[in-house]
Amino acid sequence: MANIKSAKKRIRTSEKARLRNKAVRTGVKTAIRKFTETPVADRSAALSGTVSAVDKAVSKGVLHANTAARRKSRLARISQAAK
Repeated sequence: MANIKSAKKRIRTSEKARLRNKAVRTGVKTAIRKFTETPVADRSAALSGTVSAVDKAVSKGVLHANTAARRKSRLARISQAAK
């Protein structure tokens, strides 16, 4: 355990951030899983919601922009292959 006051505060704030980041990351994974489980006919509508979840994770600093771009590209390819 830290002895310095600022180090103790840093531990508390980093724990809050870790939990917040974990929640956002889990939400992205859930959105992607729901997209892959949707019927082929409804994939284009589900794609926009999934892309939105990935973009929100980027804006919150949870995902790197290139990681998000890669995931969105893969989702778009899945959506196009379903047609």
